[in-house]
Amino acid sequence: MSSVKKITLCGVCIALCAILPPVFHMVGLGSILSPMHIPVLLCGLVCGWPYGLFCGVAGPLVAHLINGQPGAAMLVSMIPELAVYGLACGLMMKLVRTKNLYADIYCSLAPAMLAGRVVGGVARALFLMGGGESYTLAMWAGAYLVQAIPGIILHLILVPALVAMLDRAKLIPARYPSRKLGEGAAA
Repeated sequence: MSSVKKITLCGVCIALCAILPPVFHMVGLGSILSPMHIPVLLCGLVCGWPYGLFCGVAGPLVAHLINGQPGAAMLVSMIPELAVYGLACGLMMKLVRTKNLYADIYCSLAPAMLAGRVVGGVARALFLMGGGESYTLAMWAGAYLVQAIPGIILHLILVPALVAMLDRAKLIPARYPSRKLGEGAAA
């Protein structure tokens, strides 16, 4: 994929970081489903780690500047979390080659989501400790795992489906182009 196409797609994902949360919040599902995570994960998987990393940093900042959300206190943990999502998805997608698109996506997505949640929790703990508050492992597990289960499920269903749709629509280069009849494929 050309760098122009990657930059454009990254820009669309950053815009979605500002657009999706207010839409989800209108129906009361913003905090529960973490809609800002979707375009960052998608950007990392499709465009690669540099673009995913940039989207993870720029997306929350642009959303904050446009909508005032996430609040400044949330940016402290959201930016590192989303940056790791984009970075890790892109790196894993580059390294993982199972010869199955969905397997590649899940093998990239799951560790990236876990790494991002750990980094976000560490950033939150450091921020709160700097303000004299405590942050326990139980608080992290509650905020980043238990309360996030609906969002995690949505991301694990929606993001692979979006990547596969982009692949099938030929809007991104095919990860595993099908063989031509004369090149060893069964007729």
